[in-house]
Amino acid sequence: MLTGDDEPSGGDIPTLEWAQKLLTESAAINPGPWEAHSRIVALGAQLIADRCSGLDPDRAYILGMLHDIGRRFGIAGMRHVLDGYQFLNHQGYPGAARICMTHSYPIRDLPHGASPWDGSEQDWQIVAAFLAGIEYDDYDRLIQLCDALALPSGFCLLEKRLVEVALRYGCNQWTVERWQAFIKIKDYFESRIGGSIYPLLPGVVENTFDR
Repeated sequence: MLTGDDEPSGGDIPTLEWAQKLLTESAAINPGPWEAHSRIVALGAQLIADRCSGLDPDRAYILGMLHDIGRRFGIAGMRHVLDGYQFLNHQGYPGAARICMTHSYPIRDLPHGASPWDGSEQDWQIVAAFLAGIEYDDYDRLIQLCDALALPSGFCLLEKRLVEVALRYGCNQWTVERWQAFIKIKDYFESRIGGSIYPLLPGVVENTFDR
């Protein structure tokens, strides 16, 4: 089993090779569609970052690949954000750990998560304090967006993914506000690239309409 200690930490994220090994190992520990989803998120982040000056497509790819790595610890709801954060921090990769924490919160407030918090009160306080203490950067926003564009089977329209999540977890009083936040992020990146993001995402039409 990989521990992360085999690769000297040379930065705040692992190398691509090591990220791939971590994801493969984690999916073997807890198999599920989250692995395929993570790889789609990584590709989307890379493709969009490649069109945005100031963003590194390779960094975006690695962050996308590892955003759900907390799922290696078993079936969980929102608690997986803290599991991933603690795991990657322990490995010496705070930049990747940060994305684990931020990717599920386009609004920096725990009640705005897609599903109820399923960790302890102490865990809640850790995540709440972390989110309150940072300002989102474009990598945080990019992975949030790509997470909302990626089914395990491939890319889809943002609205399809948002409804798919709502059908699994239900809606609450913050659902519309959360959806509006995703739309705002999409609009932001489309303004950066000067057009729609969808032509950048292979298979988005087929996957959205199940052709």
